[in-house]
Order: sequence, then C-alpha cells, then structure tokens
Amino acid sequence: MSEPESVPRVALDPACTNQDGAHDQETQPTEKHDGPRDSKGWDGKLRIDRKATLANVDGHSDAEESEDEGPPPEQLAADEDLLDDIDENEEDIDLVHFKIQSIPALRLERFKKLQRLCLRQNQISAVELPESLASTLCELDLYDNLIAHIKGFDAFTELTSLDLSFNKIKHIKRLNHLTKLRDLYFVQNKISAIEGLDGMSNLRQLELGANRIRSIENLETLTGLEELWLGKNKIVELKGLNTLSNLKILSIQSNRLTAITGLEHLVNLEELHISHNQITTISGLESNINLRVVDVSGNPIEHLTGLSMLKHLEEFWASNCKFSSFQEVEKELRDKEELQTVYFEGNPLQTNQRALYRNKVKLALPQVIQIDATFVKAV
Repeated sequence: MSEPESVPRVALDPACTNQDGAHDQETQPTEKHDGPRDSKGWDGKLRIDRKATLANVDGHSDAEESEDEGPPPEQLAADEDLLDDIDENEEDIDLVHFKIQSIPALRLERFKKLQRLCLRQNQISAVELPESLASTLCELDLYDNLIAHIKGFDAFTELTSLDLSFNKIKHIKRLNHLTKLRDLYFVQNKISAIEGLDGMSNLRQLELGANRIRSIENLETLTGLEELWLGKNKIVELKGLNTLSNLKILSIQSNRLTAITGLEHLVNLEELHISHNQITTISGLESNINLRVVDVSGNPIEHLTGLSMLKHLEEFWASNCKFSSFQEVEKELRDKEELQTVYFEGNPLQTNQRALYRNKVKLALPQVIQIDATFVKAV
C-alpha cells in the first residue's frame, strides 16, 4: 500500500517499487482496485510505491534467495561512498540491491533529518544504526537481509514502521519498548511463537505471514490492532483474539483450521480471509455484522449457510469449494444489497454447467457486478 508523499524522496534503485519477492505473484491487497482482483494468493502485501531516480544496475538479487548463503557477497570498496552526492538534509534514503554488509560504512550519522531509511535486499546481518538518527528516524525497512537476531533498536523509540520481513529471525525480542510503532512486518522468517509484543497498544498492523506459528497467543495488549496477517503458518485454532475489538482485517489463509471460532468479540471486523484451510461449514460469524469481505476459497465447504447476519457483505470469495446449488446461492445471498463481487469458480456450480454458470449466477444475484475475475456486462 502506498505511503504518503509529503517530502522529497531519494531512491537509488527501482527495486523499492513493488518488489516484494515471493509476494508478487500471489498478493491479496486490501486496498480498492480499479479492475477485478485475482482470487489466488495469500497475505503478503505490496507496501512500497516509490519512484527511482538512480538505478544500481549491477546490484540485482532475488528476494526469495536470501536464505541461501551462496558465494561470499561482494563488499563495498572502503573508499566507496554511496551517499556522497546526497544532501545532508535529506529525509528519505533508499539503498536497495547494493550488497551492503555494514551499516556503519554508510556513515548515516551525517544525515541529521533522516526520517525514512530503506535498506532492502542487501547482505546486512546486524542492525548497527548510529544513535544520532534516533530522534528523527520513523520508518525503517530491512526487508530481505541476513538478520537472525533482533538487536540495535534500544534508542529508536520514534519508529512508527519497521519491516524485518525475509530475514532469518526465530524469536521476537527487544522491541516492545518501541511503543510508537504502528506497522510491524515479519513476513517469511523462522518465527514459531508470537511473543515480545506486550504493551504495543499503538500497533495498527502486524504481519507474521509465512512463518512457523502454531498458536495465536500473547496479543492481549495490542488493543489498537486493526490488521492481523497470519497466512501460511501452522495454526490449528482461532483463539486469543478477544481483546482485539478494533480489528478490521484478519487474514489467516493457508493454515490448518477446521472451524471458524473465537471471532465473537471482533465486532468491527470488516475483512476475513480464511481460504485454504480445512473448514467444512461457514459458522461463528453472527457477531461480525460489519464484515464486507469474506474469503473462504479452497475449503471443503458444501453448503452456503452462516451468512444471514452479514447485511453489508460486498465481496464473497468462495472459489474451489464444494457448492452445487444455485437455489442455495439465491437464498443466502440475494438479500445482500451491497454485494458486488462473488467468486464461485472451481465449484460444482461452475464445473457441472460451464455454459450456463454465469447466467445462472446473474439470475440468482442480479445486484452483482463481478463474477469471478470478469465484470458483468450491463444489460
């Protein structure tokens, strides 16, 4: 999702423009789009939208290969200064794909007004930022490096956004003093437990997709949380969410869930992404009357029930389930006046009557303007 363009930006590589490695092909963004969205994917999000002014054409590497040690990376020459031509009053610096190993070698202490620092896709293993940046730095992006241990953030209490995705982190530690953090990203690490986040009441977005988490726990104090992304883990039960009454987006795709439970206190929930689990019935949503988007794709669900309270439903994604009755589609969804998009591809609804499928959906749901990836033609 795009960031505000309130100050001049310096980008030394085009890789900061939507380069989310493995996310690129399977992204399910939450913001509105002009065209039909693809129902495939998980919950990594394209978060960077920056315009490059100077490219490092020799520094390219693939994000998803960061776990392979490979040959020793090239090191910056001792006398090479990547930031030599940058104004010392610069507020925003991006250094992407430059094979940087040492943060101290960048001599960042000369930038007295630095607010945003992007060091994506380098070879950094230790966070060694000069403490002189602590009073101004608010956004730090260390996506796709070689960081295994969370250290070096003691003084950086002004941070509002921190991205440590695609590293080698096993434990979340030494961060809960960063009480101003609003966005925290840990996509594709080696984290097996949610921990070390106590007291981060200002946190609005937490992304832990593609880790090794088995249980939702230790989130009780994150009362301001609005988005929780847990796709591609090993979670077997929805629980530990009762205090998150401000949560608007819950994404828990590609886990090991067998039932929808534990959502009764999430009265402000607007989006539920729960595709590619082992859920057999839609239930447990009676209290979630503000849901606008529900994605149950890729679950072995046979009957379209459990949606009666969702009067504000706008998008219902149910590709590759086991729905077979058009009468059931009409009965359960026709009264949803705000419904605009449905996905039923890969269900018996489609596979048994491919030629008639779209017309039957139109007849059952005349309010819908998009069926699967195609808009409905106006009559």
